[in-house]
Amino acid sequence: MGIGLSAFSSALAEIYYFKPQTLTVSLMFLAIISYIIGTAMHTFIPQRGVFNWLNPHPFNKKENAFVIIMASAAANAALATEVLAVQRLYYDVNPSAAASIPLLFSSQLLGYGIGGLMRSVLVYPSKMFYPSILPLISMLDTFFRDRTATQRKIQVFWSVFSIIFVWELFPEWIFPLLTGFSIFCLAAPNSPAVSRLFGGSNGNEGLGFLSICFDWLYISALNPFTVPLKALISALFGYILCIAVFIAVFYGNVWKARNFPFLSQVLFYENATLYDQSLIMGANYQVDPQLVAEQGLPYYASTWVIYLIATNLALAATVTHLLIWNHNDLRAAWTWLSPASFQHTWNEIHWRFWKYDGHHGGVDDNDDLDPHYAQMLKYPDAPNSWYGLTAVLSLIVAFVIIYKCDSTLPWWGLVIALLLATVFILFVVALYAMTGIPLSIQTFVQMVAGYLHRGKPMANMYFVLYSYNTMNQAQLLLRDLKIAQYVKLPPRAAFAAQVIGTLFGATMNFVLMSSIISNRHDTLLSIQGSNVWSGQQVQQYNSQAIAWGGLSSELFSIGSRYHWVPLSYIVGLFVPIPFWLVHRYWPKLQTDLVYTPLICAFIGTLAAGVNASALSFFIVGFASQWWLRTRHPRWFQKYNYIVAAALDGGTQVMTFILSFAVFGAAGHIHLFPSWWGANQAGNYDHCMLLQ
Repeated sequence: MGIGLSAFSSALAEIYYFKPQTLTVSLMFLAIISYIIGTAMHTFIPQRGVFNWLNPHPFNKKENAFVIIMASAAANAALATEVLAVQRLYYDVNPSAAASIPLLFSSQLLGYGIGGLMRSVLVYPSKMFYPSILPLISMLDTFFRDRTATQRKIQVFWSVFSIIFVWELFPEWIFPLLTGFSIFCLAAPNSPAVSRLFGGSNGNEGLGFLSICFDWLYISALNPFTVPLKALISALFGYILCIAVFIAVFYGNVWKARNFPFLSQVLFYENATLYDQSLIMGANYQVDPQLVAEQGLPYYASTWVIYLIATNLALAATVTHLLIWNHNDLRAAWTWLSPASFQHTWNEIHWRFWKYDGHHGGVDDNDDLDPHYAQMLKYPDAPNSWYGLTAVLSLIVAFVIIYKCDSTLPWWGLVIALLLATVFILFVVALYAMTGIPLSIQTFVQMVAGYLHRGKPMANMYFVLYSYNTMNQAQLLLRDLKIAQYVKLPPRAAFAAQVIGTLFGATMNFVLMSSIISNRHDTLLSIQGSNVWSGQQVQQYNSQAIAWGGLSSELFSIGSRYHWVPLSYIVGLFVPIPFWLVHRYWPKLQTDLVYTPLICAFIGTLAAGVNASALSFFIVGFASQWWLRTRHPRWFQKYNYIVAAALDGGTQVMTFILSFAVFGAAGHIHLFPSWWGANQAGNYDHCMLLQ
């Protein structure tokens, strides 16, 4: 089942990557499908004779978790395929399969190796509870406990699942006005100002202020049932600031904002036409300063610049916030770099790995251990040497491959990329584990690479691959290790599931990517693409590499147009300090509950996508985490996460069906006939179409 679903999810993820409507293969979808398949296999495979080894007992929770972890490790379009796609489409560089597949393996597994060495700090403690996976754990508990004891929960799950499954037909297809219902848009459908502020039912339409969203697909981008209350409050402050800043920047014409679309992520000429980066590229895949002088420097939409600033503010604030409030935890995280730890790891390494005694590294008496982990101590641990060897082998492969794939990234650039990833794994994953809200380091590492490797956009892409992707893979590994901890899946089984799923998925990613680029080359290069295939994500990744890798000095250095983007990182380091000082001298104000990194991150949260869901997200979140948790705690404990799981599961299964049936994943798009509730010729909320 794990191999089958890994093949399915990895192929589907790569296909989705090249679609006009970008979708992901969700954890909840894989959980429900694997549960259905597993119970069906137990029902129909005979339990006697030669078949008994295939079906020795009922499908259980640990088996389901093993399949979920393996399939989820494969269920992403590996970032290396994005790099390879850009090389093929824009640079006429076509690395062989013999070089490409090791590139995929090394870039996917480096994060696993480094992240695994930090699991004693980022997985074992109770404060690292990963709220985003709690609905999944609640669902698995309900499915596999004694049916008589959980009958009510099962009824609630399948009732909510069925209702949302049918309901999603309406906002997703029949009645898309429900994606973003705005009374202001209906009252003033021809006002550009109303569209920018209140519109939000379509991508890059507007800020969606006071719009109500009835589509759980968009509301649950971060499941509001799982985000802790203090994180919600911080996010709400950031959201309000985002609206104020975006409006002020646009109407103040900062960075010539009114020349360009209100929300956009691509590069423009000053006259608002799309910037053609191919006209500034010289030999050896480098930007030619003379050609840049002829074409002029590109512009961003000003709201996108605010997003870049907010991302850097949040990342820097994360470092300071955790150093102030969690310094003891962070100090413990680096014990694996001590000489004693290296000696212990060296002593563990032996070709007869089954001789390892399974000791858990002296964590048994730690008072901060998750009680779930305390029950895991009976299983032999996956030793640090396994994770260390995974990282070392991946690093050796990476050193070879960056030269075989014409990356233009020198070996020392790879070392710096990995050092940055290692540091940020500790900070960013810790924040994610405590709040459920992920932060991206992509902008920051692109900035660093731009200054280290000036004029080399391809080197920038590889630097991002081995820094941002390494951190992201570590976050996925640590999240899945927490799933294993909650369901008591033995650590060695979890390690095997993750490595097998990752390697298998990366191979499938490469096969699908090669086939799609070979057959849809011209379509992927076009701006609009087709109604079936699109190169929008490849184009955006390449544009970012051009801006940061080729023009970082001209666009972002001190005195240049966007110099506040890198300077914001320095500012962000000081943002948490006032809150810490206030708490130190006036603790009753409880400023220790403020997550400054989330406030900063949400200042840029509306820079792209469908924004009408924000208000509904906060309404549901506060109803769950404040009203329900404080007024009806018993109901919250029993049903909050099982309802969240049912909503996610029903929505994602229906979305999967619709993506193939009507949204073009199977080759043809079948939109619902246009009517007042499905304005196919414009924005669904009837706000003015500005672009």
